[in-house]
Amino acid sequence: MIDLHYWPTPNGHKITLFLEEAGLDYTIKPVNIGAGEQFQPDFLKIAPNNRMPAIVDRDPADGGEPIAIFESGAILLYLADKIGRFVGNDLRSRTETIQWLMWQMGGLGPMAGQNGHFSIYAPEKIDYAINRYVNETNRLYGVLNRRLEGRDFIAGAYSIADMACYPWIVPHEAHKQNLDDFPHLKRWFEAVQARPATVRAYARGTEVQAHSAPISDAQRKILFGQTANTTA
Repeated sequence: MIDLHYWPTPNGHKITLFLEEAGLDYTIKPVNIGAGEQFQPDFLKIAPNNRMPAIVDRDPADGGEPIAIFESGAILLYLADKIGRFVGNDLRSRTETIQWLMWQMGGLGPMAGQNGHFSIYAPEKIDYAINRYVNETNRLYGVLNRRLEGRDFIAGAYSIADMACYPWIVPHEAHKQNLDDFPHLKRWFEAVQARPATVRAYARGTEVQAHSAPISDAQRKILFGQTANTTA
């Protein structure tokens, strides 16, 4: 059994995408990041960076004590290795999968995240910042579009690279990107969107978020004003 500490953000969706594809038993432990639950001491024992998602695998492959993992990319790689799927079965395919996973972790996610922050959440609209991150998101969409030309999925077979990237393309309209400008990316996006596991994963997120209120000014300060001394 996997305990998934989760909130329906792009990084959270990555893990439900995997778990639904793999058919692993899991229990969602909601972490309402707007309410500051990511700063609770019990959660920090699992995720010292006070970010979700995080998991606790209560049945690790070595048969030992439960293993806690934080950082969405590390979780995806751990789970793929656990079941021997979605990461490539040879040196070259595994390397391709991991490098595109790292591309998402170091590029697409952070840049699209800053795009969303300055375009949607920032109380002051700073044109330079908005243009910087909208343009960089656009560049990264172009990288992914070129990669997907002639390929069904990012690393050949459907993999953790696709699961990592897809949730960051879902908010493309909010990030001021037009998928019609990226035909290979659009074709891939629609194929992943139609997968039954994707539908189930996003339905789980809707269920969790249905119990939360819209973000308030106080919650905005929790989300975007964190320092080393921040507590809930």
